[in-house]
Amino acid sequence: MELMNNIIARAKANPQRIVLPEGNEERTLQAADKVIADGIAKIILLGNKDEINKLADSFGLKNISKATIIDPETDPNAGKYADLLFQLRKNKGMTPEKAAETVKDPLYWACLMIKSGDADGEIAGARNYTGNVLRPAFQIVKTKPGINVVSGAFLIILKEKTYGHNGLMLFADCAATPNPTAEELGQIAVCSGSTAKNIYGFTEPKVAILSFSTKGSAKHEMVDKVIEATKIAKALDPNMKIDGELQADAAIDPFVAKQKAPDSELKGMANVLVFPELEAGNIAYKLVQRLANAQAIGPLLQGLAAPINDLSRGCNVDDIYKMVAITVNQVIEAKQK
Repeated sequence: MELMNNIIARAKANPQRIVLPEGNEERTLQAADKVIADGIAKIILLGNKDEINKLADSFGLKNISKATIIDPETDPNAGKYADLLFQLRKNKGMTPEKAAETVKDPLYWACLMIKSGDADGEIAGARNYTGNVLRPAFQIVKTKPGINVVSGAFLIILKEKTYGHNGLMLFADCAATPNPTAEELGQIAVCSGSTAKNIYGFTEPKVAILSFSTKGSAKHEMVDKVIEATKIAKALDPNMKIDGELQADAAIDPFVAKQKAPDSELKGMANVLVFPELEAGNIAYKLVQRLANAQAIGPLLQGLAAPINDLSRGCNVDDIYKMVAITVNQVIEAKQK
C-alpha cells in the first residue's frame, strides 16, 4: 500500500532508536529481525541476551545480532535509572529500594531509557495488557505540554475508497481513556487530526466528534459533553475542520449530511471519527475491521511526551513491523518541532 510504503521509506531515510521491552516474545523478535534487515530502525531489545539469541537461532533469524540487547537484571545503568525513577516518583511514595526493584520491569526500563535520552520510542503490548504498557508511560514520560489525556488512534484502511481520505480513516479513542471529559475529548479530537495529517498524510483532516444526536436532535448530558468538546476542540485549533455533535451517518455520508446537518463544514466527508467514549470506539473499530474486511493499524498512542505505542495481544509480525515504522515517523515528526 502506498501509504505504508511512504511511512517505511521515511523511516529508512532517518532510522531512530526504538526499544522493544518484550525482547523474548516470538512475534516481536521476528518483526525486529525484519526491521533490522530493512534498516527501518535501530532496535533495542530488553531481556536476557542468551535467551534472546537462543530464541533467534531457533526461529532462524539472522539479524538479531545487530540489535542492542539489554538485560535490566544485570545492566550497569540500573542504578542511574533507579535514581531517576525515585526522583520522579518520590512524592508518590516511591522509595530507593522500591525503585531499584521496579526498574527490573522491562516496561519501566524502556520508559526510563526514553526519559534519559537513551532511546527515542517504544513499542510493547504483544504480551502485556494496555494498562501495563501505559502505567509506566504515564508515570515517567507523561503527557505533552497542554495535553492531559492519552488516546489510542487506529488507522482504518477500507476497500471502499469513497469514504474518508481515499479509503483511509482514523478512529479515536479506541484504546486508552474510558470516559473522557469534554475537555479531554476536545484534546483527543485535535490530537487525532494532527496524527491524521502529520503521520498518515491526510491532506486535510476533517474531524467529526460523534454522538447519538446530530445538531440537537436529542437532548442528554452525553450529548452536552460532545457539544462542549467540539467548542473546546475548535478553540484549541481554529484552523482544523472539526464539527460535532454528529451521528456517524451524518459524518460520513454527504446525502445524510444534507438532511441532518446542512450547515456542517464537513459536508458528510469526515475522515477522522472521534468517539464519545472508549467503549464505542473500541467496538466500532473491531466491527468495521471484521464486517468490512478492513485493515486496522494501531493503536497509535497520542498525547504522550514521547512516542510509546501499544500493540494488540492478537497482533502478528507484520503489525509490529508496521508499528515500528510508524513510531519512527512519530519520532521524526517530534524532532522537527
